[in-house]
Amino acid sequence: MDRRALLRSAGAAALAALGGTRGFAAGAVPEEKVEMPFANGERPLVRYPGKRPLIQLTARPPQLETPFAVFDEGPLTPNDAFFVRYHLSGIPLSIDPDAFRLTVQGEVERPLSLSLSDLGQGFEPCEIVAVNQCSGNSRGLFESRVAGGQLGHGAMGNARWRGVTLKSVLDAAGVKPGGRQVTFRGLDRPALAETPVFEKALDIDHARDGEVMLAWSMNGEDLPWLNGYPLRLVVPGHYGTYWVKHLNEITVIPDAFEGYWMAKAYRVPDNHCGCVAPGNVPPRTVPIGRLNVRSLFTNAIDGAEIEAGRPEVLRGVAFDGGYGVTDVLVSTDSGLSWRAAKLGADLGRYSFRPWSIEVALPPGAHELKARAINRIGETQPMTALWNPSGYRYNAVETLRLVARAEGARR
Repeated sequence: MDRRALLRSAGAAALAALGGTRGFAAGAVPEEKVEMPFANGERPLVRYPGKRPLIQLTARPPQLETPFAVFDEGPLTPNDAFFVRYHLSGIPLSIDPDAFRLTVQGEVERPLSLSLSDLGQGFEPCEIVAVNQCSGNSRGLFESRVAGGQLGHGAMGNARWRGVTLKSVLDAAGVKPGGRQVTFRGLDRPALAETPVFEKALDIDHARDGEVMLAWSMNGEDLPWLNGYPLRLVVPGHYGTYWVKHLNEITVIPDAFEGYWMAKAYRVPDNHCGCVAPGNVPPRTVPIGRLNVRSLFTNAIDGAEIEAGRPEVLRGVAFDGGYGVTDVLVSTDSGLSWRAAKLGADLGRYSFRPWSIEVALPPGAHELKARAINRIGETQPMTALWNPSGYRYNAVETLRLVARAEGARR
């Protein structure tokens, strides 16, 4: 599509200024259909306000996946292409930024009600580059298939987040000695009274580690509406289920939080691999935590044809839960041998790490694989580690290319 025309049409439906209130013009404009790399994978490509065309999994609530070619544009994912994942259909459609308040309550000495101005002027600002990845990213590729949203690889993104540390806000409130966990709620609400409000929790030491953030800015701009305007929780190195959008309520509690979205949902097998044999139910589970290590090709399409013997540069991104990627190894012979790729700019241990490697393939069909390694020696499994919820997919990616002699390409 012509990008300028797209931006003009997107701007016509973008976030509307309604007096002193910012509003979201709900609804999506269908563009075309795309085919995901698994059974029943046809998806509409739609354009929501403030977004370029994204792959729609559901409309109510909005679940939008980033087309994977976007990740080859650079290590930071553009705001208008960043994936969207809501759990509840009652998303806020208007917010007055002047009236907005963040409350801090519970086991604190000084309960707080903070405006956006209070946060911006009363605390030292900070920035971090970090990947936000949905727990179910790539779920559609599990074999055997599992229930849940059948996603490809695009439910992730990397951004520069700016705001204030959660620690500084909790310190201003004065956490009492009995505080054990901190819970977080946003402005989105369930359509039915029986549906649990979306609420997440962090242990007090994690919440006060100086890296968890309350962010109002993403890549130098206000948070996009669909990514949590005006304030969201940023939990570097952890799956997106903890990154609460439209954050307006923080509560310090004296016990472990037993709400649905911690005690029942977003849990993985309690063992060293977080996995069980396909079809089995784990005897014990724990809340999902850190991102595992991954590497993905970004500039080549599975099944593409290239010219045999001609040098081609393959590119990709790698990331993990914060230890930092040290190596990306690429195989052009289906894993029999491996070569080290060249790593690109290091934007921080929670960021995407770009990589590239030059290959020249002889005529024929080839299976290429990419495998990342982090600072503590963790790497990717050759096959996916299965769990009933389809979380934490990080199998070594296989890219199939066909090299044809000059003049033989179709």
